[in-house]
Amino acid sequence: MHPHMNIFTPVFLGDVELANRVVMAPLTRMRSGSSGVPGDLVVEHYRQRASIGLIITEGTYPNHESQAFVGQPGIVTDEQVAGWRRVAEAVHARGGRIVMQVMHGGRVTHPDVNGGRRVVAPSAIAIDGEGHTEKGKQPYPVPHALTVEEARAALDDFVTASRRAVEEAGLDGVEIHGANGYLLHEFLSPASNRRTDEYGGSPENRARFVVEVVTAVAEAIGAGRVGLRISPEHNIQDALETDRDDVLATYGHLMDQLRPLGLAYLSVLHREPAGELVQELRRRFGGKLIANSGFASPTTREEAVELIEAAHADAVAVGRAVIANPDLVERWQGEHPENEPRPGLFYAPGAEGYTDYPFLRAS
Repeated sequence: MHPHMNIFTPVFLGDVELANRVVMAPLTRMRSGSSGVPGDLVVEHYRQRASIGLIITEGTYPNHESQAFVGQPGIVTDEQVAGWRRVAEAVHARGGRIVMQVMHGGRVTHPDVNGGRRVVAPSAIAIDGEGHTEKGKQPYPVPHALTVEEARAALDDFVTASRRAVEEAGLDGVEIHGANGYLLHEFLSPASNRRTDEYGGSPENRARFVVEVVTAVAEAIGAGRVGLRISPEHNIQDALETDRDDVLATYGHLMDQLRPLGLAYLSVLHREPAGELVQELRRRFGGKLIANSGFASPTTREEAVELIEAAHADAVAVGRAVIANPDLVERWQGEHPENEPRPGLFYAPGAEGYTDYPFLRAS
């Protein structure tokens, strides 16, 4: 036990100092309209949650074809950058810290989501299922398999987006989204990556593109402002990883390659954050770990406290409890009751279920 270290103590993640170890997980909320510009409602949502140690924004697209959801924000246009600048200023005015999750949707999209553009992936393999589009639910299309040159253009978009987030919009850093079946995870998974070139085949080759993206972003904005999110064995959106040996070979190699960079943090979404796999990856990464126990069950105060006190993680990412409790840290510190989330409103338009959850000290 480490009695000096608890979830309410400060911590540095790279260059970013957090007032506490509660992290707002990146949460898709689809409130940015057809323009992908964060407006007043989005500004208020993040402002309300500024007492959380670190806010990680919802996944934000680095180029138009990578948009995965209707109403998702981007960081491509000047108007989108200006919207995010307002978000960052509102969070900073309340003493908070905020990083942008840069997310390329890969094959998890549809032309009726991304403005009629291509759908791209490592290999031309469609997801077996349907996605929500402007015209209702539709089957996922067979994606275009990126050439090496096109993959490198996507890498450049990650770098440009990250620069814009930090240098122009004023956020504290970025989190590269390598999880949940989106583009970078599609390269890592042997089920979605059937390439035979330098980006496919062996675990080392499947990890290569992620290594290149993260390295390039770290060089552009400083490694101390860059985190990476992964979700090994999450088996979502057909990015299947069912062979533990292959998972360890792939992600172990990824960690070995990233370790020398000195990144701000590694965020791991896994049902067993204290288990063998996550702790081995943490050891090989050699830096700060944000644990996230995942979608199966919401993270409770007890679990978060235990993960930190047992030194299984340096910070804990929390989703649904933060949606419902903008003042979650205060509630957890005082062991106050929590508001219940309203899942039916997670992806609805408007303020209801977004900015109308009551604070403890509601005036």
